[in-house]
Amino acid sequence: MALPPIFDKLRLPVVGAPQFIIANPALVTAQCKAGIVGSFPALNARPVELLEEWLTEIKADLAAYDAANPDAPSAPFAVNQIVHKTNARLEQDVELCVKHKVPIVITSLGARPDVNDAIHSYGGIVLHDVINVAFAKKALEKGADGLIAVCAGAGGHAGGLSPFALISELREFFDGPLLVSGAISTGRGILAAQAMGADLAYIGSAFIATTEANAPDAYKQMIVDSTANDVVYSNLFTGVLGNYLKGSIKAAGLDPDNLPQSDPSKMNFAVGAEGSKAKAWKDIWGAGQGVGGVHEIIPAAERIARMKREYDEAKRALCAS
Repeated sequence: MALPPIFDKLRLPVVGAPQFIIANPALVTAQCKAGIVGSFPALNARPVELLEEWLTEIKADLAAYDAANPDAPSAPFAVNQIVHKTNARLEQDVELCVKHKVPIVITSLGARPDVNDAIHSYGGIVLHDVINVAFAKKALEKGADGLIAVCAGAGGHAGGLSPFALISELREFFDGPLLVSGAISTGRGILAAQAMGADLAYIGSAFIATTEANAPDAYKQMIVDSTANDVVYSNLFTGVLGNYLKGSIKAAGLDPDNLPQSDPSKMNFAVGAEGSKAKAWKDIWGAGQGVGGVHEIIPAAERIARMKREYDEAKRALCAS
């Protein structure tokens, strides 16, 4: 099955993952102008009134760019909605997405038919985060248009399955839009994602180390300085398993090699350690195992251009072999 026409403007088969706190209009529009889907979590715009300002700003910026660059129009943008009972803003945020006709909505931590129906009402599409086949089937039953396989090694909340295993199992029953996340930071990784059966790569951590990202300089530098061995998988910080930078855990006064377990039945955004508190994602910094492929802090457009060169070179090399 071919990708929906909404993806026709992509110049590289990539969706920039929506990263809590990190993603902002500057990063989103830079990604879209460079030819990949840019995205941000609705909850990054606080208070809720700011979300409308951001949507207006992004649409106006991309429209102006498209008018000036008719031969290389921008890719569509996406908004991430946390579909979880703890998100008291969900209804308001979805209403704003409908009002502004957001092209792509990414849903996480739950799937709801009413949210999907609202996005479908104006022709938008819904991509849903999944970590296993059971969640994937539920998401499709509730009306999701596409799936994002969040696999082992992905930044932030991540699953534990190998992308080779999960993509293969998903393709046994689903031939629609399929994205894969998990330690992808190079053009070679993007091509590998397609080779294993995904349509698009879903990349987050590499864009933390960009000039546009809303991250402290120390966070960006830690991405550059870290390797896969510096990433810790734990549910302590939110109650949901995720990947975090070892250096930030140490800075919070915790031992990354001996972290206790959290209560998985609830979202818990703070953790105490010997009288101190460290909050995800403000103090405990999320990142995927692909950080070893990120070697400098550069503009998002430059990072995407490099990925495109690597992707094209890898494809040529494979075709010539």
